[in-house]
Amino acid sequence: MLKKTVTYTDYNDNTRTEDFYFNLTKAELTEMNLSTTGGLEQMIRDIIAAQDTPKIIAIFKELLLKSYGVKSADGRRFIKSKELSTEFSQTEAFPIIYMELLTDEGSAEKFMTGILPSDMQGTMQNALEESNAKDNNSGK
Repeated sequence: MLKKTVTYTDYNDNTRTEDFYFNLTKAELTEMNLSTTGGLEQMIRDIIAAQDTPKIIAIFKELLLKSYGVKSADGRRFIKSKELSTEFSQTEAFPIIYMELLTDEGSAEKFMTGILPSDMQGTMQNALEESNAKDNNSGK
C-alpha cells in the first residue's frame, strides 16, 4: 500500500493536507492481467517501447483511480468504489498526484511499486531496474 500526503487548496480557498492511499490486491492484478491480451506487464512494456504517450497517460490514470481507496478505521478493509474514485478525481489533490506521475519518472516508479502487495514489490522493482538498464545500454 502506498500513502501519499498532499497539500492543496480546495475550492473554498482553504489549504488542506491530506493522506491518500493506493493499493492493488493480487486478485485485482490477476484480473487486469488476464483481461489484457498478452498480459498487463507485456502491454505496458510494448507501450513504453513504442513511446505511445496517449496510452501511457491512460494507463497511469486508470491505475491511479483503480488503486485509490480509503482504509477502514480498524484497518481490516481497504474500501474502493467508483464513487470514491470519482470523489478523489474531483479534488485538487488528484491533478497534483497525476501530474507528478506523468512528469517525474522516480515518482512513477515508486507509485508502480508501492501500489503492489508487499510480496510482489521486489519483482516490480527488479523489472523496473532491468528496463532502466536496457534503456541506458541502448543510449536512451
